[in-house]
Amino acid sequence: MSQLRGIETFVKTVQGGSIAAAARQLGITAAAASQNLARLEKELGTRLLSRTTRTQALTPAGEAYFARVSTLLSGLAEAHDELSSLQSVVQGRLKIACSVAFGRHVVAPLMVDFMRRYKQVRVEMTLVDTQLDHLKEGIDVSIRYRHTLEPGLVARRIAVMPMVFCAAPSYLAQHGRPTTPRALDQHACLAYRRPQDGRLMEWPFVSNGTRFVPSFNPCTVCDDIDTLTAMALAGAGITRLGSCIANPLIQAGLLEPLFQNTSARTKTHADPEPLEFYACYQDRHHVSPPVRAYVDFMVAELQDHVLLRPPPLKNVPLAPVK
Repeated sequence: MSQLRGIETFVKTVQGGSIAAAARQLGITAAAASQNLARLEKELGTRLLSRTTRTQALTPAGEAYFARVSTLLSGLAEAHDELSSLQSVVQGRLKIACSVAFGRHVVAPLMVDFMRRYKQVRVEMTLVDTQLDHLKEGIDVSIRYRHTLEPGLVARRIAVMPMVFCAAPSYLAQHGRPTTPRALDQHACLAYRRPQDGRLMEWPFVSNGTRFVPSFNPCTVCDDIDTLTAMALAGAGITRLGSCIANPLIQAGLLEPLFQNTSARTKTHADPEPLEFYACYQDRHHVSPPVRAYVDFMVAELQDHVLLRPPPLKNVPLAPVK
């Protein structure tokens, strides 16, 4: 049994790039992971990893050993998951990563029902607005919007979030209300900067099936949606929020929506382009029961809250916001 723990630590260390990454995935300390490796190397009578204070590399013996035991561990994991599936028991750890705002306003409220339904699943959530490596950080499922998808991950769409342009009544009383998206450049705008690449989020619209991106005047830029919401509530300007954040504030009379004149829709009417969200996981052919259960749960739950099938869009070569 101790040898199996050593093998698992060795494989996770190679896949994650460090002993610390392996320890996070296994839920143990880095010291314990290092001891597991040392015992394994002692039992085998050879060094598997050449380690310094800053780097590590596989020895020739380590390369040969890793090629053998990595497939062994995959087979054991598949056998364990198949047995759990046969027993109709969803159990084990589920580590979820998602953006801060989506985690606070969508994932967390729904998590109560998921945990009540799957009592033997141990949930760990990481809320961060930067990209995390699934292998290095031990992530089972990450929830990302379309612009942050990356190759190598399976992505299943779980929701399409309507976006709402809004401002406080005090701001609109003082500065007036823009009647078209192209009037945004005459107003103070509160913009979101993506931590992943440092770029401003565009403010795209759809008019008669055609997508366009008007210019706007960002008086304030921030990488936290809740901070921009607080500034909008204080009357600092116009911002773009997901419906899960904006709608309760609009219903309470704290914010007013823009560009929603449904009684006078014309050919020039434009709707804010929604934001698509995806559940991402590592392996298409080997999906663990907790991952499958969680993704299916989110799809089913979000069908009642957001639009899942937006109309097809045509791209128009207009200059995006830089």
